[in-house]
Amino acid sequence: MKIIDLGPGDPRLTADLLPVLLELRPHLTEELFLGILAEAHGQGLRFTAAYDADGVCVGAAGWRIVVNTAAVRSLYVDDLVTASATRSTGVGHELLAHLERHAVAAGCTALTLESGTQRTDAHRFYFRERMAVTAFSFEKPLG
Repeated sequence: MKIIDLGPGDPRLTADLLPVLLELRPHLTEELFLGILAEAHGQGLRFTAAYDADGVCVGAAGWRIVVNTAAVRSLYVDDLVTASATRSTGVGHELLAHLERHAVAAGCTALTLESGTQRTDAHRFYFRERMAVTAFSFEKPLG
């Protein structure tokens, strides 16, 4: 598996990553996604894609470094999705590990995300990844 951070304007954002992201965020259109990218990049939003050995995008993560009074500095995961055909094959684990390395390098105290209450399969995955429920958010202390 190859994990790549995609920069603004990278055509793989819409060609590769968006189809996977749509499995989690079906309300997105390409136009809406590009508009969100244009605005949210200035707020720190970044995207990372996971590719299988055949070069097919099988996972996507949207994330940002957040500085606030609660956690001081954390890496917040906006989106984390594995393509349905490749779930339970380690894609999500590898994406989270990649994001955790970003978090540690940025001096973060935690990696956090929120997950809809109906996403019980995702919750089992987060628990396996040693994340804890805090204020209906998931948090993994770093260091």
